[in-house]
Amino acid sequence: MDARADDDNGGNESPGPTHEDLRDLIARFETMGEIERIADADSHLELSALCELITVRNPGAEPALLFDKIKGFEPGYRILSGASNSFKRLAVVLGVPVPEQRLDIVKSYRARMKKGARMIPPRVLSSGPVLENVLRDDAIDLTRFPAPFVHELDGGRYIGTEDLVVMRDPDSGWVNVGTYRIQVHSKNEVGIWISPGKHGRMIREKYFAKGQPCPVLISCGQDPLLFLSSNAELAYGVGEYDYMGGQRGRPVDVVLSELHQLPMPARSELVLEGEIYGDETRLEGPFGEFMGYYASEASQQPVIKIRRVYHRDDPIMTLAVPSRPPSNFTVARGVVKSAMIWDEVERAGLAGVHGMWNHEAGAGRLFNVISIKQMYPGHAKQAAMLAANCQSGAYAGRWVVVVDEDIDPSDIHAVLWAMCTRCDPPNDIDYIRGHWSTPLDPMLRTAPYENNRAIVNACKPWGWKDEFPKTAEASPELRSRVMRRWPDLFSR
Repeated sequence: MDARADDDNGGNESPGPTHEDLRDLIARFETMGEIERIADADSHLELSALCELITVRNPGAEPALLFDKIKGFEPGYRILSGASNSFKRLAVVLGVPVPEQRLDIVKSYRARMKKGARMIPPRVLSSGPVLENVLRDDAIDLTRFPAPFVHELDGGRYIGTEDLVVMRDPDSGWVNVGTYRIQVHSKNEVGIWISPGKHGRMIREKYFAKGQPCPVLISCGQDPLLFLSSNAELAYGVGEYDYMGGQRGRPVDVVLSELHQLPMPARSELVLEGEIYGDETRLEGPFGEFMGYYASEASQQPVIKIRRVYHRDDPIMTLAVPSRPPSNFTVARGVVKSAMIWDEVERAGLAGVHGMWNHEAGAGRLFNVISIKQMYPGHAKQAAMLAANCQSGAYAGRWVVVVDEDIDPSDIHAVLWAMCTRCDPPNDIDYIRGHWSTPLDPMLRTAPYENNRAIVNACKPWGWKDEFPKTAEASPELRSRVMRRWPDLFSR
């Protein structure tokens, strides 16, 4: 069976995402038994430590946490953690079947991308729930919202971690949506940190070069599908709202902001609007980041002056807790990024792909595994180089491992076994030097922020792969027969 036939069997008959917004999802998660409500947690460290502990205990199967009655804040001001960070919840968010095996969700999501996804521009509405409350100028007080103090060594409270940052290119009018961390400085000022090479940084620099502040929107609570799309490594000039609409199969509903007519999701929970000033900076950070370290020190970063706040009644902020993996977003990030890399390497002409997985231990970026059926000499090297250099795999990688089709790339034990038994290190490991990375990489101390990465061929040697020793394990037929005879042993 070739890779495309196998992919089609992944289950792709779902109509796509059917939920309306974050609140609709929360209701569905509760009926699934996938959410825990927590009262009286302290937003200073306690809340985020709970998120971290719950994730580490059972990654990929932990409940989402909904915090209410947060200490020191008005009842009704809530925080949701890990909305899409279980395979069951992520399937609902993406609108694909709940997977029986981990790789099934990548296959299903990718199959829908190939067969039906297209760019659908957002639909502009005259109003929406996000406009239930509008605070202007002197009425703004960001300290009313329970922005968490996430890690013990952080430099302050962060209102934007699982957020959307919306900017418009001043030359082309292209609207970009990214995810960048947002620190609260005062009642009406926040800081923003953007890694070099990211589209938001390119856009703001255009405004700064013209001597102008950069208009910006920051959504601090929204449908997790929008967050996952904002994390997608789309090409420069491609609109994330259009991509989001394609994933949903219908337009994203937006309303235009008062000051700069920037589009914000009509059902976002909390949105800030203002301008980024390149000539006004404040100390931002430090902040524990997605690789699990404080790799970038506190630094002077541009200030955003907030002039409008839009929020729903009883707003729900969404929270990512970047930390030593697994984190409360690495499952969701890994699935989406795996599907995108798989799609990109096949569009580049690579045949015989059986699976792709971005492992949580690598924060969904640093340890990527591609499974292929070898078809010609050099096939494994080609697969590795494409996975390392395509748009979705290029940023901040470290390891790319290629395995044969009998290895499930999502099974870390199987991957390590292949590396230990099918890889000859001096001959099967190559290196790419001077690749695109980030100041958040703990191995990089100074600019330029370029890293090196390893390409590992953990496939059977091409020249004698058919004579490679047989695997010592029960056949699929024997396994099925035994499981049928003692079903109770396998249902626990």
